[in-house]
Amino acid sequence: MHSDPVFRLAVRILKVHCYPRLFVDRCLAPLLVLWLRQKGLEVAAKVSFAGLPIISLTPGSHILIGEACRLISRSENTALGVNHPMILRTLRRGAEIRLEAGIRASGLTIGAAESVILGGRCVIGANVTIVDTDFHSLDPAMRSSREDAASAESRPVKIGPDVFIGAGAYILKGVTVEAEAVIGAGSVVTQNVANKTVVAGNPARYIGRVSAKKLERFTISNPEIGLPVS
Repeated sequence: MHSDPVFRLAVRILKVHCYPRLFVDRCLAPLLVLWLRQKGLEVAAKVSFAGLPIISLTPGSHILIGEACRLISRSENTALGVNHPMILRTLRRGAEIRLEAGIRASGLTIGAAESVILGGRCVIGANVTIVDTDFHSLDPAMRSSREDAASAESRPVKIGPDVFIGAGAYILKGVTVEAEAVIGAGSVVTQNVANKTVVAGNPARYIGRVSAKKLERFTISNPEIGLPVS
């Protein structure tokens, strides 16, 4: 054992610092899930949380978190850190958010008035925002009324499997991103993205194709599926 008393004290402090995180992840997160299941949240097996997400369900809406998803809401658990906890929020009755199996995401925000679906094994970089609504009316008179949110334009968003979305990107209403596409960091995506296409910029533009070289995909049984997201 190391004999330096300062070193031993530092180790003790670090260990104590870890206790609150373990309590949140092992105790509070499961309690949050149990409470939200009564409101329409569906959580599959082997889902893991780092920090507590913010999850809000409008009555009559539905959120699914698929098997072996890794959802990070704490900066210590991801290379780039997060600006805020993960936010999953349905905005209208009948709205749906669906995260398919094996998704890894950190500080992700999803707002759904209709439908936001993410395919299996997507990797979502830090602080990405995906929304299917404008939230507010384009009509200034309507924007000042109580009907503002209800009159906002919305269209479903669908992200295919094995998509990589870089940190800080925005995916806006009506967009479909097909399988294995790559969205560059900081991009604002307002148009559909084809299979294996790489896009970047504001607005996002085509910049290339994903290499045809095939790499062995992660599977749900692969323990590396739970690695932190950068």
